[in-house]
This record gives sequence, C-alpha cells and structure tokens, in this order.
Amino acid sequence: MQLYNRLSRKVEKFEPLDPKQVTIYTCGPTVYDHAHIGNLSAYIFADLLRRTLSASGYKVHHAMNYTDVDDKTIRRSREELADMPPGDALRKLTDKYITIFQNDMQQVGNDTQAITYLRATDPEVIKGMQELITQLHAKGFAYTADDGVYFSIENYRKSGKTYGQLLEITATNTSEARIQNDEYDKDSVHDFALWKTQKEGEPAWEFTLDSQDLTGRPGWHIECSVMSRQALGQPFDIHTGGIDLIFPHHENEIAQSTALEENPVMAKVFAHNEHILVEGKKMSKSLRNFYTLKDITQKGHDPLAFRLVVLQGHYRNQVNFTWESLEAARNRRQSLQALADLRFQAVAEKLPAFDFAQAFQTVLIPMQADLNTPLALAALSDVEGELNERLISQDDLPAFTELLALLDKLFGLQLLASTDITPEQREMIADRQTAREAKEFAKADELRDQLSQQGLAVRDTQYGPIWSREN
Repeated sequence: MQLYNRLSRKVEKFEPLDPKQVTIYTCGPTVYDHAHIGNLSAYIFADLLRRTLSASGYKVHHAMNYTDVDDKTIRRSREELADMPPGDALRKLTDKYITIFQNDMQQVGNDTQAITYLRATDPEVIKGMQELITQLHAKGFAYTADDGVYFSIENYRKSGKTYGQLLEITATNTSEARIQNDEYDKDSVHDFALWKTQKEGEPAWEFTLDSQDLTGRPGWHIECSVMSRQALGQPFDIHTGGIDLIFPHHENEIAQSTALEENPVMAKVFAHNEHILVEGKKMSKSLRNFYTLKDITQKGHDPLAFRLVVLQGHYRNQVNFTWESLEAARNRRQSLQALADLRFQAVAEKLPAFDFAQAFQTVLIPMQADLNTPLALAALSDVEGELNERLISQDDLPAFTELLALLDKLFGLQLLASTDITPEQREMIADRQTAREAKEFAKADELRDQLSQQGLAVRDTQYGPIWSREN
C-alpha cells in the first residue's frame, strides 16, 4: 500500500505503527448546517482509504469527530433557538445536523458503522481538553489573556520543534497577533485560542487555571488534538481531511499535540483530498453553485452517482462537478449494475474459464497505489466488458457473487443491493424469445416495447436473452 504523505511531500510505502491494526482519524463536520458536496467528497475519500486498507488485509480503527461547539454552531443555535438556554439550544441544533450528516453519509455509500464518533462536548473530551491546556500552560506553551488561553507559537519553536510540518511558514506569513475567532480570514500565522471565556448567551463549562476563573468553551483546534488521542492514542497512523484543513487547523493540531512530547509526530501520515469545483469554479453561495446532497436528490439524481463522480477523479486532483458529469456517472453505475444483475441470469452451458479472484486483484492493485481510483475503475471496466461478453454460468455463481461482494466492500457502490425482476417480466422475456424463434417479429417488438416501458432492455446472445435496467 502506498500513500502520498503531506509531511514528506511524496508517495511512500505505508507501514502501520502496529502491524495488527491501522489507526485513522478524520476531521469530521462542524454540525450547524448541511454538509456541502465538497465536504462529502472528503468523507468519501476517507471511506475509500479505510476500505482499501481493509481489502489489503489490515484491521482498521477509524475515528471521526463532530465539531459541535464553535463560533458557527453557537451563532446558528442562537439564531434558530433563541428561546432556549444556550447549552440546550446548542445540543438540539447539533443533534439535528448530526442526524442529517449520518443520513447523507449513508446515501453516498459510506460505511457509517465502521467509524467511532466523538463529540467535542462529550464530558470526557471537555475534561481532556482542560487537562491538556493546563499542561501546556504549566510548561510555557500557553498563556492566559482577558478573553481566554492562547497557544504560543514562539515558545513552541523555541522548544526545538517545527511549526510548519505540513507547509512552509515564513516571515511573510507570520504575525505576532493573536486570533480569537474560529474562522481564519487569511493564511497568516497567529497564536490561536485554546480556550475562550464565556460571552453573553454562549454555553460554557467551568474551568479554572492558576486560580483564574476561565469558565467558557474550547477553541476549534484543541478539540481534534484531544479527540484523536483519546480514540487512537498518539502517534497514530493516518490523519485525513480536505486540503483546506492543512493550515491552520492541522498545523495547529500538530503543535498542540506534540508540544509536550519528545516525539514531534502526531500522525505518521497526513493525507488530504483536493477541492471539488463546480462548473470549473470554486463553490460559492454568491455564485449560486453551492450544492448539498439534498440539492442533488431533489433534482432526482442518485447519491451513489455523486460517489462515482468523486471516484472518477484522483483524490489529489480537483474534481469538476457538473450536472452532465453526474448524469454520466449515473449511466456508468447503471452499466455496473447490469454486470451485477448477471447473477440473476446464469446460463446452463459451461463457459470458458475465468479467474474471478485475479479479476479483483487487477482492480485492487491501482487502489493500493495511492488510491488511484481512475485506474481502478478502468480495470473494472475491462472486467465488466469481458464478463458481459462471456456471461455467467451456474457454476460461476459463488465466485461471481464473491467478486461483487468484494467490489462493494472496496468501492461502496452497492452493486449487490438490486433485486431480481418479477416472474411476470421473466415470462414476457420468454414469450418474446419464443416469438423471435417463430419469426413473429411484430409480437417480439411489441413485447420489447412493453419491457422498455417497465425499465428493462433486452439483448440477444447465443445463450439466450439477457436483460438490464434502463433507469
């Protein structure tokens, strides 16, 4: 297995810290609104990574956080639930969007059962953040101010550690200023908030540091440092996220997580996926090209077609989303579904030998090469073409069904989710074949049209008719 490591800026052979288990941490959503399709592409990438590692024989422990307290969640909860106490309003809002997010994840084919989820407001997480902040303060890596506790980048550097492991940070993008808000306005380095004292109308947790009352709530970055450590330990194997999280979020995570450690490694590999463009442009509400999964489904599109749009591009390249590309992906998935439906149409004749296990390996190998999904899908197309020409015999069914199961586990396209056609439709196909053999072509054409109206196409082969779904 090979992966591009942002720490080394190159593709490396992946070797887990523990040969028995791979640990992955994914920066999850800030749960104040629907995740947009760019967010979802990051979670599809993380899901594909876990699936590929599992297919390669690794046991995987995958953790993901919910940011359920920050500037955005607090602001939205006050806007929508102003009549409720701040803590209750925050919980109700974030519960709502966690449920929506879970549903979106399932619709795009992500295995939500394979992930351990943590919330920033979980009592043990809050306690862990306060303990880490206290330790950072005691060792001089954090200092108090009127509005909270801040991390000192200068003191981190003076300790001999590098701030700028994921990207080059120079004097031109360094500032001595502090930044209190969770939303960075520009790519400039600041001392950042670890903890923020309570403002009016905000939820808060009791916290005392050096006898100073700091009742308030955590900053954004400290949340992931603590949740990843609590779930996976430190260091862990792979940290994933969108490319927009490299700085400041992941860089600040590394600083917080390693300041007190001799080993400056938070995660062995940092793997980031590129942005999704819409019609060649960055998503923006002002450009009216800002889409969520709800926008896709309301237009009648299959969420798994969106998954295939993501798979058709390499995760380290920008994917250009268009409605035309979504329609093309729908057609591509329909073609793959027709392959899976051959299991309902096994022929009695003995067919030429086919190595189903080797066929899966030809698809898996590109995935093991830095998740090269375009090459893997091309290999799958070759397998698909050969099997559509050859067809499936009764003797093939166990091996073919296993191949489809392995493909579903690898790609998450749910090829085995379809069901057989009805007995009535089978009878119509048989009647059409009888009419063709009797040269009653008008009747055969009529039956073909009736099947088409029911969403079925029929092709004729030397072994008899083969049906596929048209929509």
